[in-house]
Amino acid sequence: MSMEDADLLRRVLAEPLPGLAAQLRMAPDPRAWPDEGATLRPAAALLLIYPEQNEWHVPLTVRASGLRHHTGQVSLPGGRLDHPDETIEQAALREAQEEIGIASHDVEIVGRLTPVPIAVSAHLLHPVVGIARHRPAFTVAAHEVAQLIELPIARLMEPDIVRSEQRRRPLPPHAVQTVPYFDVAGVRIWGATAMVLGEFVAVLERMRGVRASTRSRGADSGRP
Repeated sequence: MSMEDADLLRRVLAEPLPGLAAQLRMAPDPRAWPDEGATLRPAAALLLIYPEQNEWHVPLTVRASGLRHHTGQVSLPGGRLDHPDETIEQAALREAQEEIGIASHDVEIVGRLTPVPIAVSAHLLHPVVGIARHRPAFTVAAHEVAQLIELPIARLMEPDIVRSEQRRRPLPPHAVQTVPYFDVAGVRIWGATAMVLGEFVAVLERMRGVRASTRSRGADSGRP
């Protein structure tokens, strides 16, 4: 990602975000939402953009089987805040370093996406977007991460990556849900992570629109 692209991403993230409408495109239907007035603990996740083999990627993790919640699911590196004085950005960087060895000093934070409430763990997930100029030297914490997935952003933008399935909720009332997911080499990314990535795709589409508009204005200004 060029400096120009990084600046554009920062500007788009500073504007009103695509928000819930973009998240819902990748949310199970019906989705379990926290009860009104429920106390949700803050949590943070890092959506990191970095180059590898001339393509931009995002790292995702498959959660280890020994974890309390969401075992075996694909997620962004992240977790809850350790203490009241820790910021969302600090927590996202700390968790990314603990889980997959990303050095915080190599990451430039460019903004946040819309928080996602998660009923089963009673957390409010705050996605933080960062950029690294080089591929991190990943070191996976085996007790937390079963697998590291390096997802090309170009693949995330392809329309055939989104699929859906019917699934019965494991908790009462055991309703049948339509669950959209990103299909990445046979790995299914669904739930809160898919909702975050769904909004990120909408942000990338906005960036694409801004670039197209800029090129069009440049072409018009060059006409006699």
